[in-house]
Amino acid sequence: MTAVVEGDAAGAPEYDEAAIRFLGVLWGEGYLSPGGPEEVDRVIAGVDLKGKRVLDFGCGAGGITLHLAKTYGPAQIVGYDVEQPVIKRARAAADAAALSAVARFVSSPPGRLPFDDGEFDIVFSKDAMIHVPDKEALFAELFRVLKPGGRFAASDWLIGHDGEPSVDMTDYIAAEGLHFGMASPRRYLAAMAAAGFIDATAESRNAWYREVARGELERLKGPLYAAAVEAVGEAHVAKNIRTWTAMQKVLDSGEHCPTHLRGSKPAAGVNP
Repeated sequence: MTAVVEGDAAGAPEYDEAAIRFLGVLWGEGYLSPGGPEEVDRVIAGVDLKGKRVLDFGCGAGGITLHLAKTYGPAQIVGYDVEQPVIKRARAAADAAALSAVARFVSSPPGRLPFDDGEFDIVFSKDAMIHVPDKEALFAELFRVLKPGGRFAASDWLIGHDGEPSVDMTDYIAAEGLHFGMASPRRYLAAMAAAGFIDATAESRNAWYREVARGELERLKGPLYAAAVEAVGEAHVAKNIRTWTAMQKVLDSGEHCPTHLRGSKPAAGVNP
């Protein structure tokens, strides 16, 4: 769930070993965003990955990348992230799963993505673009690395409006303590259009995650508490209980709206 494009500071890793262990307890080994493989499958539904070259932008610890590699038969899938701790975990997981021939992991400092123009048939991302404030630069880069006729399928955490965040949203972002660059569906779609994407859509997943997050908080306070404390200690778990409590408020209000995004790069010779 981490990725930074031009203009953003890399700084210290936001997803350190403690964060990776904690989210593994809550969301599954190698997952740094919610919903597990079932939500990944919904994000990618109807997009044919078989035999294709796929980019997983903001791959985190690699759980999603490896799920796509095992399930959908891409010729190659490249997981990209700017943070070394998650890339190290992802490479080890690929080796352990004997998937290194299909899934490889790349890291680079913030800036232009380290890929050629038109290198990928599919660009996928799961809840990582929130870390990139400059949505226009982001989508210009994702468009650049897609082949003509290529597809974009993603999920991300959006804010439901273009105004200033509410007090509750400000409190939630502060509780997360992460580098968030939230933007509205309107801004995402405008940035995609400016980059050249066609057939762009944004589908709110607020209703789904509102209830999922409520269950996560209940499990974190109850049946998952001991395992989480064993993984990261009481203070880290208490901090995340406060974070989930703050997040629930903005999910319930609709201000926090996880969203599925789709678009395509026009085929060669086709004017958008």
